[in-house]
Amino acid sequence: MSNQTGPLLSVRDLKTHFVMDEGIVKAVDGVSFDVYRGQVFGIVGESGCGKTVTMKSILRIVEHPGKIVHGQMLLSREGRDGSGGEDSVNLARLDPKGKEMRSIRGAEIALIPQEPMASFSPVHTIGDQIIETIRLHQAIDKKGARKSALRLLMDVGIPMPERRLEAYSWQLSGGLRQRAIIAMALSCSPRLLIADEPTTAVDVTTQAQVLRLLRQLQKDRNAAIIFITHDLGVIAQIAEYVMVMYLGLVMERGPVDDIFHEPKHPYTQALLRSIPSVNSAPRVDLPTISGSIPHPFNKPPGCPFHPRCGRRIPGTCDVRTPALQAVGERQWVSCFLYHDGEVAVP
Repeated sequence: MSNQTGPLLSVRDLKTHFVMDEGIVKAVDGVSFDVYRGQVFGIVGESGCGKTVTMKSILRIVEHPGKIVHGQMLLSREGRDGSGGEDSVNLARLDPKGKEMRSIRGAEIALIPQEPMASFSPVHTIGDQIIETIRLHQAIDKKGARKSALRLLMDVGIPMPERRLEAYSWQLSGGLRQRAIIAMALSCSPRLLIADEPTTAVDVTTQAQVLRLLRQLQKDRNAAIIFITHDLGVIAQIAEYVMVMYLGLVMERGPVDDIFHEPKHPYTQALLRSIPSVNSAPRVDLPTISGSIPHPFNKPPGCPFHPRCGRRIPGTCDVRTPALQAVGERQWVSCFLYHDGEVAVP
C-alpha cells in the first residue's frame, strides 16, 4: 500500500444525527479517517457504536429521519479517467437520489451487506440481478453482461457457475449466497468496497473462506476495503489499519499491529482482554466490560466511556470530551490519560 497519492476516501468531522420526538440521536458525532487504495481499513466496536451509520453515510443511504449535519467525505477521482489526482467529490454535498450519487454508488463504492438473503430478490435469479447491476453502470449488451457475471461467479469460487447463474438466492447455501453478493459488489470494479459484517451470518469455516476470498480479491484488484465488524479477531486476520468506535465517536485508531500490541484507550484494552486465546486459562470466565452502552438519548457528559472505565479521572472524564490526538508516531487516541484533549489532530 502506498500513501503517496493521497487517500481514496477522506472523511472529516462527520456528524450524522437522527432528530426524533424523543430527542436527537447523535449516531455519528465527529468521525475522521482516511482510506487509501489497496488498504483494508477496519471499523470495530460494540453494537450501537455507529459503525453501520458511518457506512450508510458514505453511501448516502441513511434512513429518515437521519441526516448528515456536518463534515466532509471526499472521494478522490484519481485514476478513474486517467486525468490525474486533483479531482475529488464531496459525497456529503450530493443529493442521495441524484444522478451523480447513483452513478458512484455501486460503480465506484460498492456494499457487501451483512445478510445476503435480505439483499437478493427471491423472485429473480442470481444471474439476472448481477446482469442488471452490470448493465446499470456499463454500456454493455445482455450477452456481454452475462459473460461478465459468469466470470465473476468463477472469480469468487462458486462451483458450477453456469448452474448457479440460473439459481435463486433461497436455493443457495449461506456461504454461496455470501460469495454471490460479493460477486455482485465486484461487478463494476469498484475502487472501494464496504463490507458490513459480512461474516456474521456464516459458520466459522465459511467465515475463514470469505476472509481469504476478500483478501485475495483486494490484492488482485488493488481495491480498498472498509471492513465493519464487532469482532477484533476478524480484524486481526484481514485489516491493516483499524478504528475503534464507541457511541458515535472514535476512541482510537492506528495500524492493526500497534493497536493489538500496544492498545492505548481503556475501551480498546477491555475489548482485547475479552477475546479468548489459546493461552486463556480453562474454565475461567473471560473478562467483560462492566455496565452496558448507554441509551443514545441519555448520552453521558464528557467522555462517553467514562461510566464503564476503571481508569477514569473524576472531574475531568465526566465533564469534558477528549479530542482525538496523536500518541506516538502512528496512533491516535481520545483519552485524557494521554493528553488534555484541547487540540484535535485530523
